[in-house]
Amino acid sequence: MQPDDLLRIATNLAKAGSGPGRPRRTDLCRASSTVYYALFHHLARTCADMLAGGSPASRKQPAWRQVYRALDHGEAKKRCEKGNVMQRFPKAVQGFAETFASLQSKRHLADYDPDAPFRKSDVIEDIGEARNAIARFTKVPPEHRRAFAIYLLTNLRGI
Repeated sequence: MQPDDLLRIATNLAKAGSGPGRPRRTDLCRASSTVYYALFHHLARTCADMLAGGSPASRKQPAWRQVYRALDHGEAKKRCEKGNVMQRFPKAVQGFAETFASLQSKRHLADYDPDAPFRKSDVIEDIGEARNAIARFTKVPPEHRRAFAIYLLTNLRGI
C-alpha cells in the first residue's frame, strides 16, 4: 500500500461532489478512513524498513513482512498518546504521532458511528495534515525513526 495512492483516493472521494452538489456522506467517511490508512501503512513500512531493512531485496523477505504486519492499530495509538515518552522524540515524530492518533479516532467515527458528521472541508484538511506529517516524518534522521519503530513494536518494560 502506497500512502500517496491512498491519499489520492481520499482526495478523489472527498471531492466527489466538486461539481453540482456535495459529496455523499459515505464518500466522506470512506475518505476519512482512507486518510488514516495512508498514515498507518506509511508507519508500518517505516517500521519494517528500519528494523528489517529498506532495500528492495529486504522487502521481499518474510522478516520484513512480519515486522510490517506487527504494527497494531490500538497499541500504536496508545503509545502515540503517551506524552511522557513521546516528548523524548523529535518534534516531527511527535507531530506524526499526534496526527496518527487523531486520524485513527476519526477513522473509528467514520467506520462505526452512523451519525457522526463529516464535512468536506474537514476531510480535505485532514488529507493535508496527513501529507505534511508524512513529509516531516520522512525527513527525521533514521536513528530517531528506528527508535520510534522499536518503541511502537516492543515491550515497554521500564518505560
